[in-house]
Amino acid sequence: MSRIIRRLTVAAAAAATAVLFTAVPAAAHVEVESDDAQALAENAELAFTAESESATAGIAQIRVVLPKGIAPSDVTYGKGPEGWKFTATDDGYLVKGAALKVGADAEYSVVVRQLPDAKELAFKTLQTYGDGKVDRWIELDESGDDDGHGHGEGNPAPVLKLKAAAPGATPVGPSPSASASTSATPTAEESSTSPTPQAADTEKDEDDGGLSAGAWIAIAVVLVVAVAVVFVRRRGGARQ
Repeated sequence: MSRIIRRLTVAAAAAATAVLFTAVPAAAHVEVESDDAQALAENAELAFTAESESATAGIAQIRVVLPKGIAPSDVTYGKGPEGWKFTATDDGYLVKGAALKVGADAEYSVVVRQLPDAKELAFKTLQTYGDGKVDRWIELDESGDDDGHGHGEGNPAPVLKLKAAAPGATPVGPSPSASASTSATPTAEESSTSPTPQAADTEKDEDDGGLSAGAWIAIAVVLVVAVAVVFVRRRGGARQ
């Protein structure tokens, strides 16, 4: 009995070790930093790092919803992964391109015409992988301006804390599209307009008129049952 218990203990320990080594690190997150992190700073460069959480696919797209006080027209692209493109949206921007290597972090920067007069700025982010999986970095802490969309729907949004404005600093004037900049929470469906590779393959199969995998499995089951029935009947007849 003691030998059996020892074997079960060793097996349980091995299984626990495997889980620990294959689990995705819980500390992964999206960060934003800036040497110009000061209220009303002009032409402020913000650097973002989106850490990979997938062991099977690389990051292919980053979507950001800008905080109040920053309009999409006030943001220009700095630098990022080779071949990636920057596109303004109604409430923020997209940075996307060919999927990075599995496990590689996505690093890029943008330049903001002028930072708003605030203590901190939250940049809600959707991080999409080449296989269609989406990480949602959209939650705000209790001190943030949550607007009812953040808690319980994802991970903490990257936040940039700002120093007080310099003496004499003033707003340069509202952007014509400032009203389009909100703190709305993006959804996974909005993160990309192109279908995932799996969806594209499914549509191709349907267009070609081919049978689905489920249909082939059903046919195989019917054939196996039919063969079994014939075999049983033959054996019964032989015994008689």
